[in-house]
Amino acid sequence: MRQVAFKQVDVFTRIPFLGNPLAVILDATGISEHEMQRIARWTNLSETSFVLPPTCAAADYRLRIFTTTQELPFAGHPSIGTAHALLEAGLLQPVANRWTQECGAGLLRLYRSGATPADRRIHVQVPRAKIAPAAAALDRQIEAVFGLKPRQVDQARVVDVGAIWLVVDLDSATSVRALQPSSAALEQLSASLGVTGITVFGRQSGGDAKLAVRSFCPGEGMFEDPVCGSGNASVAAYLHARGTLHAIGPTYRASQGRELGRDGYVDVAVDASGDIEIGGACVTCVDGFIRLK
Repeated sequence: MRQVAFKQVDVFTRIPFLGNPLAVILDATGISEHEMQRIARWTNLSETSFVLPPTCAAADYRLRIFTTTQELPFAGHPSIGTAHALLEAGLLQPVANRWTQECGAGLLRLYRSGATPADRRIHVQVPRAKIAPAAAALDRQIEAVFGLKPRQVDQARVVDVGAIWLVVDLDSATSVRALQPSSAALEQLSASLGVTGITVFGRQSGGDAKLAVRSFCPGEGMFEDPVCGSGNASVAAYLHARGTLHAIGPTYRASQGRELGRDGYVDVAVDASGDIEIGGACVTCVDGFIRLK
């Protein structure tokens, strides 16, 4: 049996057992796509990442990302968590704290910020968002699925950042945190739209974040993603597209996972052209080897 280095990293937190856990296979050379999917089903986390040599000189490494059911071209917490794992293992030597990841969505820039370990965060460039037109009938479907009041949803949109999310803007963080939707209804709606899941957000007055966010994805093998990078990126793209980002600011922090006991924080930055970066802290909880046939 072959042993390969393995880490389990909590992303979007610096406190062990909070944030969003990620399994990282640090050298996936020789592991087939079928085996990667089997391993991802076995770890039973929202995503498992596999590090491979890059196929182009501009990249420092290549990343393949699997949920328990399928491969994704991009996801935020695997990109950030894998970079943390590689840096910690001494397998990545960035120039000026910057490097490039190759993945299914192309070449993406990453960088590390923070002068001390307590301040350290990793940030990743998000693939350019594609946003579908709004549909009033869809708003009414969402209200029915979540048990919301009539006209409580306005211009929900499907946003594609590699992972595809239906983004729903609610009136407040309180409304977001109180949601108790049916898993079957969410899965049916997600399947009918061909989306990864449904990300809901609301504005928070004061406190430690500007937004509260929740990402539901029962069709991906889990009812709710603890802290979702691509979901938060989709929210940022939605706000920019609707012209409502100015009320929050081009850089902000979002809170996610509190309802699951996985309290995490995502740092989001949007430039004038709509390009998005997400970032956060990481902590390693498991460090060792995985045995493969």
